[in-house]
Amino acid sequence: MPVPADWPSVYAILDADVCRARRLSPGAVLQAWLDAGITLVQLRAKSMGTADVCVLGAEAVALTRGRARLIVNDRADVAQIIGADGVHVGQDDLPPEAVRALLGSDALIGLSTHSLVQAQAALRAPIDYLAIGPVFDTGSKDTGYTPLGLPLVRDVCALARARSMPVVAIGGITVERTPNVVACGVSMVCAIGALLDGDEPGVAAARLIAASR
Repeated sequence: MPVPADWPSVYAILDADVCRARRLSPGAVLQAWLDAGITLVQLRAKSMGTADVCVLGAEAVALTRGRARLIVNDRADVAQIIGADGVHVGQDDLPPEAVRALLGSDALIGLSTHSLVQAQAALRAPIDYLAIGPVFDTGSKDTGYTPLGLPLVRDVCALARARSMPVVAIGGITVERTPNVVACGVSMVCAIGALLDGDEPGVAAARLIAASR
Protein backbone atom coordinates (compact mmCIF):
# COMPACT_ATOMS: atom_id res chain seq x y z
CA MET A 1 0.00 0.00 0.00
CA PRO A 2 1.51 3.35 -1.00
CA VAL A 3 2.08 5.95 1.67
CA PRO A 4 0.63 9.45 1.09
CA ALA A 5 3.96 10.83 -0.11
CA ASP A 6 3.85 8.35 -3.01
CA TRP A 7 0.63 9.74 -4.45
CA PRO A 8 0.76 12.24 -7.30
CA SER A 9 -0.93 15.63 -7.12
CA VAL A 10 -3.26 14.94 -10.07
CA TYR A 11 -5.55 11.95 -10.50
CA ALA A 12 -6.82 11.67 -14.08
CA ILE A 13 -10.11 10.08 -15.07
CA LEU A 14 -10.12 8.60 -18.56
CA ASP A 15 -13.83 8.64 -19.35
CA ALA A 16 -14.52 6.71 -22.55
CA ASP A 17 -17.91 8.37 -23.05
CA VAL A 18 -16.49 11.88 -22.72
CA CYS A 19 -13.67 11.01 -25.12
CA ARG A 20 -16.18 9.64 -27.62
CA ALA A 21 -18.32 12.79 -27.39
CA ARG A 22 -15.23 14.86 -28.20
CA ARG A 23 -14.12 12.49 -30.96
CA LEU A 24 -10.94 11.69 -29.09
CA SER A 25 -9.28 8.29 -28.89
CA PRO A 26 -9.02 7.14 -25.23
CA GLY A 27 -5.70 5.51 -26.02
CA ALA A 28 -4.30 8.67 -27.58
CA VAL A 29 -5.55 10.75 -24.65
CA LEU A 30 -3.94 8.39 -22.17
CA GLN A 31 -0.65 8.44 -24.05
CA ALA A 32 -0.64 12.25 -24.05
CA TRP A 33 -1.35 12.32 -20.32
CA LEU A 34 1.45 9.88 -19.57
CA ASP A 35 3.88 11.90 -21.65
CA ALA A 36 2.84 15.01 -19.66
CA GLY A 37 3.60 13.32 -16.34
CA ILE A 38 0.28 11.80 -15.19
CA THR A 39 0.97 8.76 -13.00
CA LEU A 40 -2.47 7.81 -11.66
CA VAL A 41 -5.40 7.12 -14.00
CA GLN A 42 -8.92 5.87 -13.47
CA LEU A 43 -10.61 4.16 -16.41
CA ARG A 44 -14.33 5.00 -16.55
CA ALA A 45 -16.56 3.40 -19.20
CA LYS A 46 -20.13 3.46 -17.95
CA SER A 47 -21.85 2.75 -21.26
CA MET A 48 -19.56 -0.02 -22.49
CA GLY A 49 -20.18 -3.73 -22.13
CA THR A 50 -17.79 -5.98 -20.25
CA ALA A 51 -15.97 -7.27 -23.33
CA ASP A 52 -15.36 -3.78 -24.72
CA VAL A 53 -14.25 -2.46 -21.32
CA CYS A 54 -11.77 -5.32 -21.06
CA VAL A 55 -10.35 -4.54 -24.50
CA LEU A 56 -9.97 -0.86 -23.62
CA GLY A 57 -8.64 -1.78 -20.19
CA ALA A 58 -6.03 -4.13 -21.63
CA GLU A 59 -4.81 -1.30 -23.88
CA ALA A 60 -4.66 1.03 -20.88
CA VAL A 61 -2.73 -1.53 -18.83
CA ALA A 62 -0.18 -1.92 -21.62
CA LEU A 63 0.27 1.85 -21.92
CA THR A 64 0.56 2.49 -18.19
CA ARG A 65 2.78 -0.45 -17.28
CA GLY A 66 5.86 0.89 -15.52
CA ARG A 67 4.67 4.49 -15.92
CA ALA A 68 1.44 4.90 -13.97
CA ARG A 69 -1.09 3.15 -11.75
CA LEU A 70 -4.38 2.21 -13.41
CA ILE A 71 -7.63 2.12 -11.43
CA VAL A 72 -10.91 0.81 -12.87
CA ASN A 73 -14.15 2.59 -12.01
CA ASP A 74 -16.75 0.34 -10.36
CA ARG A 75 -15.78 -2.94 -12.03
CA ALA A 76 -13.71 -5.11 -9.72
CA ASP A 77 -14.21 -8.00 -12.13
CA VAL A 78 -12.71 -6.06 -15.01
CA ALA A 79 -9.80 -4.90 -12.84
CA GLN A 80 -9.07 -8.51 -11.94
CA ILE A 81 -9.28 -9.70 -15.56
CA ILE A 82 -6.99 -7.04 -17.04
CA GLY A 83 -4.55 -6.89 -14.12
CA ALA A 84 -5.25 -3.29 -13.14
CA ASP A 85 -3.82 -1.80 -9.97
CA GLY A 86 -7.16 -1.34 -8.27
CA VAL A 87 -10.77 -0.21 -8.27
CA HIS A 88 -12.70 2.93 -7.40
CA VAL A 89 -16.22 2.39 -6.09
CA GLY A 90 -19.15 4.62 -5.23
CA GLN A 91 -21.66 4.54 -2.41
CA ASP A 92 -23.99 2.23 -4.34
CA ASP A 93 -21.35 -0.09 -5.80
CA LEU A 94 -19.73 -3.23 -4.44
CA PRO A 95 -18.61 -2.36 -0.89
CA PRO A 96 -14.88 -1.90 -0.26
CA GLU A 97 -14.80 -4.96 1.99
CA ALA A 98 -15.98 -7.16 -0.89
CA VAL A 99 -13.56 -5.54 -3.32
CA ARG A 100 -10.68 -6.11 -0.91
CA ALA A 101 -11.66 -9.76 -0.47
CA LEU A 102 -11.74 -10.22 -4.25
CA LEU A 103 -8.58 -8.33 -5.21
CA GLY A 104 -6.38 -8.80 -2.16
CA SER A 105 -4.23 -6.61 0.03
CA ASP A 106 -2.08 -5.14 -2.75
CA ALA A 107 -4.96 -3.64 -4.72
CA LEU A 108 -5.59 0.10 -4.52
CA ILE A 109 -9.18 0.80 -3.49
CA GLY A 110 -10.83 4.21 -3.53
CA LEU A 111 -14.29 5.24 -2.35
CA SER A 112 -16.44 8.21 -3.37
CA THR A 113 -18.03 10.22 -0.57
CA HIS A 114 -20.46 13.11 -0.76
CA SER A 115 -20.87 14.26 2.83
CA LEU A 116 -19.01 14.50 6.11
CA VAL A 117 -20.92 11.48 7.43
CA GLN A 118 -19.94 9.36 4.44
CA ALA A 119 -16.32 10.47 4.77
CA GLN A 120 -16.30 9.48 8.45
CA ALA A 121 -17.62 6.03 7.52
CA ALA A 122 -15.05 5.71 4.73
CA LEU A 123 -12.23 6.16 7.22
CA ARG A 124 -13.28 2.86 8.80
CA ALA A 125 -13.35 0.99 5.49
CA PRO A 126 -10.46 -1.02 3.96
CA ILE A 127 -9.59 1.63 1.38
CA ASP A 128 -6.42 3.42 0.29
CA TYR A 129 -7.95 6.82 -0.44
CA LEU A 130 -11.30 8.57 -0.28
CA ALA A 131 -12.73 10.99 -2.82
CA ILE A 132 -14.90 13.91 -1.76
CA GLY A 133 -17.16 15.73 -4.18
CA PRO A 134 -18.54 17.23 -6.20
CA VAL A 135 -16.66 20.24 -4.89
CA PHE A 136 -18.11 22.52 -7.58
CA ASP A 137 -20.66 22.25 -10.37
CA THR A 138 -19.39 19.94 -13.06
CA GLY A 139 -20.31 19.53 -16.69
CA SER A 140 -18.46 16.27 -17.30
CA LYS A 141 -21.06 14.02 -15.68
CA ASP A 142 -24.33 14.18 -13.77
CA THR A 143 -23.31 13.39 -10.21
CA GLY A 144 -26.77 13.72 -8.69
CA TYR A 145 -25.25 15.62 -5.77
CA THR A 146 -25.23 19.28 -4.78
CA PRO A 147 -21.77 20.92 -4.90
CA LEU A 148 -20.18 20.68 -1.45
CA GLY A 149 -17.88 23.69 -1.47
CA LEU A 150 -14.40 24.17 -0.05
CA PRO A 151 -15.29 24.39 3.68
CA LEU A 152 -16.55 20.81 3.70
CA VAL A 153 -13.50 19.62 1.78
CA ARG A 154 -11.36 21.29 4.44
CA ASP A 155 -13.29 19.48 7.20
CA VAL A 156 -12.90 16.11 5.50
CA CYS A 157 -9.16 16.65 5.08
CA ALA A 158 -8.84 17.45 8.77
CA LEU A 159 -10.55 14.18 9.67
CA ALA A 160 -8.53 12.13 7.21
CA ARG A 161 -5.20 13.61 8.27
CA ALA A 162 -5.39 11.83 11.63
CA ARG A 163 -5.68 8.51 9.78
CA SER A 164 -3.05 9.37 7.14
CA MET A 165 -5.78 8.80 4.56
CA PRO A 166 -5.23 10.52 1.21
CA VAL A 167 -8.15 12.71 0.11
CA VAL A 168 -9.03 13.28 -3.52
CA ALA A 169 -11.11 16.32 -4.48
CA ILE A 170 -13.34 15.86 -7.51
CA GLY A 171 -16.06 17.77 -9.31
CA GLY A 172 -15.65 20.97 -11.28
CA ILE A 173 -11.90 21.08 -10.75
CA THR A 174 -10.21 23.55 -13.09
CA VAL A 175 -6.71 24.96 -13.34
CA GLU A 176 -7.93 28.24 -11.87
CA ARG A 177 -9.67 26.58 -8.91
CA THR A 178 -6.92 24.08 -8.14
CA PRO A 179 -4.73 26.23 -5.82
CA ASN A 180 -7.69 26.92 -3.51
CA VAL A 181 -8.64 23.25 -3.48
CA VAL A 182 -5.08 22.16 -2.70
CA ALA A 183 -4.98 24.70 0.13
CA CYS A 184 -7.78 22.72 1.83
CA GLY A 185 -5.29 19.91 2.45
CA VAL A 186 -6.22 17.43 -0.28
CA SER A 187 -3.62 14.95 -1.47
CA MET A 188 -4.82 15.00 -5.07
CA VAL A 189 -7.15 16.84 -7.40
CA CYS A 190 -9.17 14.70 -9.77
CA ALA A 191 -10.47 15.83 -13.14
CA ILE A 192 -12.10 14.74 -16.37
CA GLY A 193 -12.93 17.83 -18.44
CA ALA A 194 -10.03 19.97 -17.23
CA LEU A 195 -7.64 17.35 -18.56
CA LEU A 196 -9.16 17.58 -22.03
CA ASP A 197 -9.26 21.36 -22.21
CA GLY A 198 -8.99 22.58 -25.79
CA ASP A 199 -8.94 18.93 -26.90
CA GLU A 200 -5.20 19.01 -26.18
CA PRO A 201 -4.90 16.50 -23.32
CA GLY A 202 -1.14 16.70 -23.00
CA VAL A 203 -1.12 20.48 -22.67
CA ALA A 204 -4.12 20.38 -20.31
CA ALA A 205 -2.47 17.77 -18.11
CA ALA A 206 0.76 19.74 -17.84
CA ARG A 207 -1.18 22.86 -16.82
CA LEU A 208 -3.16 21.06 -14.13
CA ILE A 209 -0.07 19.35 -12.73
CA ALA A 210 1.68 22.72 -12.49
CA ALA A 211 -1.31 24.31 -10.77
CA SER A 212 -1.57 21.49 -8.22
CA ARG A 213 1.99 21.83 -6.89
